[in-house]
Amino acid sequence: MANSTHPVDEILPAGKLFLYGLQHVLAMYAGAVAVPLIIAAAAGLTKEQTAFLINADLFTCGIATLIQTLGIWKLGIRLPVIQGVTFAAVTPMVMMAKSGGMTLIFGSVIIAGLFTFLIAPFFSKLIRFFPPVVTGSVITVIGVSLLPVGVNWAAGGVGNPQYGSMTFLGVAAIVLVSILLINKYFTGFMANIAVLLGLVIGMVVAMPLGLVNFSGVGTAAWIGIDTPFFYGIPTFDFGAILSMILVMLVVMVESTGDFLAIGEMVGKHVGEEDLTRGLRADGFATMLGGAFNAFPYTAFAQNVGLVGLTGIKSRFVVATSGLILVAMGLFPKVATVIASLPNAVLGGAGIAMFGIVAANGIKTLSKVDFDKKPHNLFIVAISIGIGLIPIVAPDFFKMFPAWSQTIVHSGITLGSLTAIILNAFFNGGHAETDVQKDLAANAGMNG
Repeated sequence: MANSTHPVDEILPAGKLFLYGLQHVLAMYAGAVAVPLIIAAAAGLTKEQTAFLINADLFTCGIATLIQTLGIWKLGIRLPVIQGVTFAAVTPMVMMAKSGGMTLIFGSVIIAGLFTFLIAPFFSKLIRFFPPVVTGSVITVIGVSLLPVGVNWAAGGVGNPQYGSMTFLGVAAIVLVSILLINKYFTGFMANIAVLLGLVIGMVVAMPLGLVNFSGVGTAAWIGIDTPFFYGIPTFDFGAILSMILVMLVVMVESTGDFLAIGEMVGKHVGEEDLTRGLRADGFATMLGGAFNAFPYTAFAQNVGLVGLTGIKSRFVVATSGLILVAMGLFPKVATVIASLPNAVLGGAGIAMFGIVAANGIKTLSKVDFDKKPHNLFIVAISIGIGLIPIVAPDFFKMFPAWSQTIVHSGITLGSLTAIILNAFFNGGHAETDVQKDLAANAGMNG
């Protein structure tokens, strides 16, 4: 009798769960710690306070990932979605850190999380505005928007005085070529951990070149407990709360795109109820973040590419990533070792992963009818074009009012909103296209 378990719900052997899960953690770690580092600098925190903030973030990130992948009550989309701090919140949080300190940030984060939790069932009804012409455009924009991150990593990281040196580019190239060679000459388990092996190879190559810095590992504590309200009781300000709610509306649009992208990759139809559970989990994790000295959480687009690259669809793999992140939050010494991965090594893997996201968007667009509905070309062309504006011209919207900056600086949000509006204009925002019904039927058969 054939196994009827959907690949998303497949529980793999413990060893594979750990290695695949670790691969996801390594892929998202740089992005996960970037936000607390930026906020700590803006708030003028000490080195010890900054370390605590990073560990608190990793711990809460792990809890959020476990909720999203395993599901609790009516929370969690139960797909291989890893949670991380959204970069959309950085600008307003930096302003809050300078004006009111960490307690002002956490107060606004808690209220914005509650808002997201409550509005999720209503927001999820917008799924009818996400047919393949929209989802394909959004997924493509997500991938292309992330590529500059991978490229900058490969060159050594923005701000690095040696940015673009042949040493950095060479290490990144070795990682990328290693991933490609492993995918070509190996199958099964080895091919599935190609990114992890590429990172290990890159680390080995980078060490004698002096690119790996293990400073801080010896002095880092073995155990660190994340205590609620470590920086003080949250404070609440209407303006700060309003700006964070705006951020969460942006996050909900981005999360919807990520959820649909993951659904496409793993062959599981994401319906209104699924989307509600996923967005509720975002809201709950954000509330949790405010209480446990962390920030707003969302689906991490970086890891969407890893799912597509490896073909590993099990949500229990990413749940294992959640456990690893919790452990890293509780054991600062482990987190410090992982943090030693050089940007150039991450860059080689990033180019492959983020490119895969864009390629999956193009794959989704291949299912769209461009012959009988030629205006679909305009939907794709304009949404991708506008989605790329913040990347190709960062100052394009600098004259726009301050309240709009969170929206206009997010290419993913701009591309998503443009695709939704143009689809509603040209196609009437119908609940489902024939292609969507076919996808849903196929997903049901696969499940």
